This record gives sequence, structure tokens and C-alpha cells, in this order.
Amino acid sequence: MWLVAPVSLILVAVLAFGLYQGVDVFLTAENPGKKPVSGQDNVKTTVTALTLVGAVLAGLYAYRKQLLDEGASHRADATQLAERYTKAAEQLGHDQAAVRLAGVYAMARLADDWEEQRRVCVNVLCAYLRMPYETDTGSEGYMKGEREVRLTIIRTIRDHLQDPTAATTWCGYDLDFTGAVFDGGDFAGVRIIGGKVDFRGAVFSSGTVNFN
Repeated sequence: MWLVAPVSLILVAVLAFGLYQGVDVFLTAENPGKKPVSGQDNVKTTVTALTLVGAVLAGLYAYRKQLLDEGASHRADATQLAERYTKAAEQLGHDQAAVRLAGVYAMARLADDWEEQRRVCVNVLCAYLRMPYETDTGSEGYMKGEREVRLTIIRTIRDHLQDPTAATTWCGYDLDFTGAVFDGGDFAGVRIIGGKVDFRGAVFSSGTVNFN
């Protein structure tokens, strides 16, 4: 600050002096054979020129500051969205079904808010359905509450495939359900517009899966 301020003042003074001399020469050249131009007119013209230069510089500074602020805001938003993704993914991997259920809703909301990475969020939910799933309540690998988590994912996907014109639609994205185990679910009313939905190797073990 102690270096920049004096240098700036010196530059302004030099600029003002140069403008003053230039204005004097210009006005004298514009009035050949007439009485000399008064110093007051030179000062007025110089001040006007300095004002215009200052206005241009101020505009450029404001524009650059706006660009920097927008860039910082965009980076902050991207960081926040990335943190939300990490938290939602951690919730989906939690031992408790209630936490995994919260992770489903968190990932769906993130997909709605983060269009740039919406495909990734949708892929995560589809990948969850492709994970090994034991439907037999008497089996050692059975997880209490897991069925409700998976049915919620199916409903969430269904709700986002109803209107292809909606701002948060998931129509057009590939949905990979290869090898997934379904013991119920409601896909009624979905509209597949673009993309590919893959059920190869899927197992419909029990319950009703509605494709009306």
C-alpha cells in the first residue's frame, strides 16, 4: 500500500500534466491567428478528459470485479454441491436403513440442483439397486429396512420420468438395472424419451413390479 499509493499519485500527476500540455497544443492549433487560449480553458478541458479516463477505468475495474465475484461464487457453489454429494454417498453406505433412506432423498435433491452432475447422481441410485440384495427374511444377508430403501429409489426414479419437459427431468439418461433384484416397485406412467433402460439379467423375485 505504501508503495502503490505514491506511485499511483505520481502517475496521475504525470498524466494530468501530459493532458494539460496536449490540450494546450491542441486548442492552440485549433485557433490559429486568434488570441492565446486561456489557462482556465486548458484546465477545464484537462479535467474533462481526466474525468472520462477515470470513468472508463472505473467501469473496467467494476467489470473485472464482477467477473472475479462471479467466478468465486461459482467455485463456492461447486464446492458446496461436491460436499453434498460426498455426504449423500456416505449416507447411502450407512448400516442403518433410516440413514440410507435419507441418503436417497439427499442424492435425488442434489440431482435436481446440480444439472452438470445429474447423470452421476442418477447412476449412483441405479448402482444401489444393482448391489447384492437378499429378499429372504430368514437369510443371513438379509438387511432390515432395505426393501423400503430400494422401493423409495424406484419411486424417486419413476417420479423424475413423468414429464420430459420438466426442469428436473431424468428423461434422456441411461438407466442401468442389469442384474438388479426387484421384489416390488412402481414404474407406472414413466416416459422413456431418449437414453436406454437396461433390465438384462434382472431378477423379479417376488411382489409386484408395475409397468402400467
